[in-house]
Amino acid sequence: MSDTAKPLAIVTGASSGIGYELAKLCAQNGYDLLIAADQAAIHEAAEEFRTLGADVEAVETDLATLEGVDKLYAAAKGRSVAALLANAGHGLGHAFLDQDFRDARHVIDTNITGTLYLIQKVGRDMRARNEGRILITGSIAGFMPGTFQAVYNGTKAFIDSFSFALRNELKDTNITVTCLMPGATETEFFERAGMEDTKVGQDKKDDPAFVAKVGFDAMLNGEGDVVSGWKNKFTTILANVTPAGMLAEQHRKMAEPGSGKR
Repeated sequence: MSDTAKPLAIVTGASSGIGYELAKLCAQNGYDLLIAADQAAIHEAAEEFRTLGADVEAVETDLATLEGVDKLYAAAKGRSVAALLANAGHGLGHAFLDQDFRDARHVIDTNITGTLYLIQKVGRDMRARNEGRILITGSIAGFMPGTFQAVYNGTKAFIDSFSFALRNELKDTNITVTCLMPGATETEFFERAGMEDTKVGQDKKDDPAFVAKVGFDAMLNGEGDVVSGWKNKFTTILANVTPAGMLAEQHRKMAEPGSGKR
């Protein structure tokens, strides 16, 4: 990556979906990019972002591991990171007791462990300079018990909470922390989670470009959190006043295997 005057943005999960659109917005708005994903498609994405005038380095790595995060961090070669867009994450459908625990753990380690490790490493550098922006992709799933998606929703409840706490810890600095909380979005998420036969997997979903723009603008404005779309905003309002047992039953209707065929 060449030494330029452009600010550097790190975007994880940038090979497709919301992460791809976030990286694209960064390139269009004058950032150079260090992008990562656990799929080879990250290199194709890098070529596309270079056509937008950005200097781009792509790292194919598993961000569920500390070694994978270290590999990404090392690729910055000591260059100051102006913005960290911690978007990498994935889900897992079906009943928890039927899941392979290695798969469940990979969701936890990607969505929580690797995300926090990267935020801590980059965040410490930002604190030393007293400047920087952090955007964390949470989810409205964190507001409700995720029947047949229990591990994923639990990780997003953690991430939503963590982002608010970190923001408060940094309130006297020039570092902002923003949590983007989308609803169901048209990405590879449901295919990868094995949820294509569910109601939520079959239903119409939000445009990832729209979701990314909402989050990117909120990051630039220094907002603490943002829910993309009026329907999702309404869902979070209802979730705050609805008993957890009722929310769990509602989620069952969306995420139970085979519910998309009924």
